[in-house]
Amino acid sequence: MTRETQKSSWRALAELQALLEQGRAKVRLDQTQLARRAGLGRTTVSQALRAIDRVPSATTVAAMAKALGLDADRLLGLQMQADAEAQGLTRTVSDGAGEGIGHPIYACDPYDLEVHPAGTESHIAHATATVGLPRTAQVPVLPGYVRRGHDEVLEQVVLAASAGRSGMLVLVGSSSTGKTRACWEAIQPLADQGWRLWHPFDPTRAEATLADIRHVGPRTVLWLNEAQHYLGNAQEGPDIAAAVRALLTDPGAGPVLVLGTLWPEYDRAYTTLPFPGEPDRFAQVRALLAGRTVPVPDAFDDAAQSAARDLAAAGDQVLAAALERAEAGRITQDLAGAPELLHRFRTASPPARAILHAAMDARRLGVGLHLPLAFLADAAIDYLTDREYDALSPDWTEKALAELAAPVHGRLAPLRRARRRPSRRAPGVPRDRDITHGVVYRLADYLEQHGRAERRCLCPPASFWESAHHHLTDVQDLGRLAHAAETRHRLQWAYHLYDRVEPWFALKRLVGFRLRAGDREGAAELLGEAAERGSRDALFELVHLRLGSGDRHGAEELLAQAAASGDPRALRGLAAIREKAGDVTAAEQLLTTAADAGDTASLVDLAGLRRAAGDVEGAECLLSRAADAGDVIAQEMLRSMPMSRVRRELIGALPRRAEVSAEADDAPLPRQLGARDDQAAERRLAQAAEDGQPWAVVELARRRQQAGDLEGAERLLTDAAVAGHQWAVIQLARLRQAAGDREGAEDLLAEGADRGESTAFFEIARLRRAAGDLPGAEQALNRADEAGHPQALIELFLLLTAAGDDGRAEDTVKRALNAGKVWGGTGRDVFSMWSYGLDPDGAPTPPW
Repeated sequence: MTRETQKSSWRALAELQALLEQGRAKVRLDQTQLARRAGLGRTTVSQALRAIDRVPSATTVAAMAKALGLDADRLLGLQMQADAEAQGLTRTVSDGAGEGIGHPIYACDPYDLEVHPAGTESHIAHATATVGLPRTAQVPVLPGYVRRGHDEVLEQVVLAASAGRSGMLVLVGSSSTGKTRACWEAIQPLADQGWRLWHPFDPTRAEATLADIRHVGPRTVLWLNEAQHYLGNAQEGPDIAAAVRALLTDPGAGPVLVLGTLWPEYDRAYTTLPFPGEPDRFAQVRALLAGRTVPVPDAFDDAAQSAARDLAAAGDQVLAAALERAEAGRITQDLAGAPELLHRFRTASPPARAILHAAMDARRLGVGLHLPLAFLADAAIDYLTDREYDALSPDWTEKALAELAAPVHGRLAPLRRARRRPSRRAPGVPRDRDITHGVVYRLADYLEQHGRAERRCLCPPASFWESAHHHLTDVQDLGRLAHAAETRHRLQWAYHLYDRVEPWFALKRLVGFRLRAGDREGAAELLGEAAERGSRDALFELVHLRLGSGDRHGAEELLAQAAASGDPRALRGLAAIREKAGDVTAAEQLLTTAADAGDTASLVDLAGLRRAAGDVEGAECLLSRAADAGDVIAQEMLRSMPMSRVRRELIGALPRRAEVSAEADDAPLPRQLGARDDQAAERRLAQAAEDGQPWAVVELARRRQQAGDLEGAERLLTDAAVAGHQWAVIQLARLRQAAGDREGAEDLLAEGADRGESTAFFEIARLRRAAGDLPGAEQALNRADEAGHPQALIELFLLLTAAGDDGRAEDTVKRALNAGKVWGGTGRDVFSMWSYGLDPDGAPTPPW
């Protein structure tokens, strides 16, 4: 079966549905009203108007035609044609089509799979007429497709799946770079083989995946477009990643093909290892994506542009228009309407632009895809000037939303109305989290990404934070916004937003703010008030605070009050203080009281006292009691104690840690591998350099330079720089600068700077500062920050401070805070500058 045959089968059904939809709109009936008038079920009417893999019955079409006053004979003729074509299509599909969830690929609409519509309304009308549909149908038709490098990788994965080997590939690229379209084009050979496609989506993507992935049958494509909505979910993401891995490795489930798309920032977040001690939230996701991603470039290279021009010359008007408008080869962005979206954003009315700014800020600071209307309307107020605010009409919200919802072309709009389905739960089963029900709005992907770049150093105004606090209900959204406020040093709003999520956590953060500002009395007062209201957590935090300040007596008084009521945690804390003071007998009595009340942790502490006194058997007896009661710490200690006895019997008492360290310090340290065998190390480095490893080239050049072979070092670095290794370029520039050739050093870095590489700008700033050109260094650091260098603003702060420009130095700190960048490495803490935080407009917050 050819793709032309498939398109033919869609044509009659598409025209039938377009005529029915046009008739419904003309008489202004919704689907429920139409169903009632036609004497049909609402589901039947909905499927007749929307289903792409099911032809409505003649009875249904006749009833709807009568209800809408349409030409029944014409509609029934289309129904018969569509039904006959669908039956023929079914017979020509290969035997053995995948059973299970999803739809046949030939029956899927690429736009329902989130392929961006392309072209203006006039282009769509021309393309519609070209394939034989009436002008009233106005069905978007995909423009010609240009293959690029990532398509070759996709093709290999699809061929392997067709041969019976399950596989997965995720395309990583910015918004509107053609990722989803590439996946759609790649699976077309599988359509001819009868494969199915499943796009988990309802009620949410994550819930749908977890609920039904076990029903995926062989010869099925699992479509994970915008994979961050599946894998990035804090609760379901790890489970989804594990389920997909299980599906790929299950011999009985295959062959299956998993295709997905991701933005680069999500790919980096999922695949970057956490710092030591931090929770590894994306371990499962990282394992799933390992070796299964391929980058998609932002722009067409020369070969792709040439192929696009060939298609345009052959009559593809959509591509021809895109080639005329697109800048720097950004064809797919133009096709997806990015230029028009930006034009609509920049020329929007003040109220509409204010709503878009609020939506952009909400998305970049962590709010979910679906933005409630009430939140957007209230948040937008402070984005307006006084003159714009005074000019607002009573119905300004409705007018602004209508302006933003008008499509650019196809289904693309700056801000479109959406509807988020509530999660379904059996009676008595609590929901996982509070969610927004009903009508919400979603920002266009391209405008979201534009906002992330253009507004990254702007802190939202007060109305944004107030509206979020008042209207948002999802605890994950509130938590992310609270964190965003804290990293921007907007401490007052951070506290109030944390308080919406978890009051005790909010209090702990507030106490932390006061401590970092050096206000221990204020922190103690906050904890004391909470403790008086009955918070035991606050009481123990206050005990910790007093112990840290050396007030043992005050801490002991607090613990004694709690211990009087039998609180085991207070009894243990009081015992620890008494033991440290040398009163072991009192400590044992307190721990015994808590242990007799069933506190297993007290048994463990009591065992420690017995063991310290030399009563090993008594300690083991206490640990056995705790272990029998289920205490895992006691169980682990019991497992280790027999081995400790064996070691003592064999080698005597172990030396103290200080003795071990002293012995180690006296022992000769083994020499490094490179020092032990320089020739072998050189050979390995040379081999790694030949294999294209830039670190090896840089290390070899460093060795040459240390040995005085400057020509050899420069030759190595030059070859690597020509091959495109940026670090080699930087090292070569430093070599030139060391030789006194600053101009030559900057020339080397200029090419990387022209490409917008942040490291090149940063290195230029370093060269200029070393040469005393402070204005030039400042300019380069600003460019480095715009390009995303993480240390650029810190270096700029140090530069301005050294120049005595304290005012602009503080402005630089605020600029970094507005972008949510962690401030450090300058010797100054933001709490020493603004103890109570900053207001949204950047003014110091008064005491609160």
